[in-house]
Amino acid sequence: MKKLKQYDAEYKRQTVEYILEQRKSVAQVARELDISANTLHGWVKQYKQKTGQEVQLDPSQPADERTLRELQKQIRDLQEENAILKKAMHIFAKDRK
Repeated sequence: MKKLKQYDAEYKRQTVEYILEQRKSVAQVARELDISANTLHGWVKQYKQKTGQEVQLDPSQPADERTLRELQKQIRDLQEENAILKKAMHIFAKDRK
């Protein structure tokens, strides 16, 4: 039976800060340190709860990019809604004649 490893709080904190500072994925650091990725995700979650900090785990997609994509999607949705309303306006305008 495999013995569970115990890590102290300082090691966990340093590992999470390493992940965030180096902007590496949790999976990559897990391989480097030979620790389960699920364990590291738990540490990151705990760190987030303790510090109240928004933790970004996907280094390939910075927060600015994610925000930009969300805003672009919102613009597309609004443009589609406007097009529908214009068509409806023309249909109702024809009925008045």
